[in-house]
Amino acid sequence: MELDLYDETNRITTEQKELVNSLLEFAGNHLKLPDDTEMSVSFVEDDAIQKINKTYRGKDQSTDVISFAIEDEVEDELTINFDDLEEPMPRNIGDIIISVDKTASQAIEYGHSFDRELGFLALHGFLHLNGYDHMDPEDEKEMFGLQKEILEAYGLKR
Repeated sequence: MELDLYDETNRITTEQKELVNSLLEFAGNHLKLPDDTEMSVSFVEDDAIQKINKTYRGKDQSTDVISFAIEDEVEDELTINFDDLEEPMPRNIGDIIISVDKTASQAIEYGHSFDRELGFLALHGFLHLNGYDHMDPEDEKEMFGLQKEILEAYGLKR
């Protein structure tokens, strides 16, 4: 998997970037994604994610993670079937944006390490990019069950 990491905060260590990269690679293999799958993860401050949340979701508040799935269907938008292309091309599934401030505060609130919370949020966003959601109880059970399964198999415990 091709994963681009952008740290706009200068607060994420090389080891933490490697953790996110390794965990999402593991999750991609778990979901059996093609090797040429592409995506990005950006680490931002609270004020940056609040602006994004307000602009794209209409919520004027910060949040922990936002995912922008490229393959989400939007009304009146042309649908591209990547399987029908003559020349295979990498599949970009989207972008994840994580608030480093929320990561730190939630790690304290939930009583685990910053690294564990960072991995959890990255995986949560990754599952959204792959079509999982938690809008109703049945979907929530499926997504959170898969999240737990991947985190445990990877070895990132509370």
